[in-house]
Amino acid sequence: MCSVNASESHSGHDEGGVLIRLAPVADGMSTPVSTQRPDSPITTSGTDHITIWGSNEADTVAFYRDLLGMPLVLRQPNLDAPDQTHLFFDTGDGRILTVFVGDRPSNRHGIPGATGAVHHLCFSVDPAHFEATIEAVEADGRGYNVFDRGVFLSVYTHDNNGLVIELTTDKYPIPADRKGEVFATAQRLREEEGATYAQDRHLAGALEELGLDATPYDLPSASSGVAGVR
Repeated sequence: MCSVNASESHSGHDEGGVLIRLAPVADGMSTPVSTQRPDSPITTSGTDHITIWGSNEADTVAFYRDLLGMPLVLRQPNLDAPDQTHLFFDTGDGRILTVFVGDRPSNRHGIPGATGAVHHLCFSVDPAHFEATIEAVEADGRGYNVFDRGVFLSVYTHDNNGLVIELTTDKYPIPADRKGEVFATAQRLREEEGATYAQDRHLAGALEELGLDATPYDLPSASSGVAGVR
C-alpha cells in the first residue's frame, strides 16, 4: 500500500502547491433528502454527456485518453462552430465527456469560481487501482491531494486547462443501482447523530441497515481535507 499524507499538497513538478482550498459550508438547508422521484414535469433517466471548453486536441487527448484512459470514440466538427473540433471520450461506463478544442494553448493556472461555473468533474476508479492512480498522477508531474470525503475516497488533480478533476473510489462494495438509497440512509443516520457531514460510520451503518455488504476495501487513510469541519 502506498503511503499518503493527505494533509499536505503533492505537487510533483507542477507549480501552485495545494490545488483545492475548501471551506466548510453551513448545513442550514431544510430541503428533505429522499430517493423518491419528485412530482416534477420532467423526469431525467440519467447523465448522457457533459461538455467542457478545452484548449487544443493534443493536450486534451494527452490528459483524458493517455493519462486517464478514456477512449476517444468520436471526433467531428463542433456543429455550432465548425472551426472548432468536438472530441467525445468514453468515461468508462458508456457516459460521455465531450470537449470543444481549437488551436488555443492550455492554461494550468486554474479556473476562477463563479455562480454557474463548473467547480470540478469527478470520475470513478476501481478500488483495486486507486493507489496506482495516485502514483500515475504523481509520475505525470501533476499536483494532487488525497481526501477521505466520508462516503468515498478521492484524489484531486487538474487537467491541462486547470479544471479540477476528482478521481474517486468507493470505500465499500455499493451496488450501483442502490447508491442513492445508501447515501440517503447515511444522511438520515448522520442527522440523527447530529454529525456535520456523512462519515464512514454512517456509510457502514447504512449498508448494514439495508442488508448490504459492509466489508471495506483496503484503501489508504486520509484526512477529510475540510478545515473546521468535524
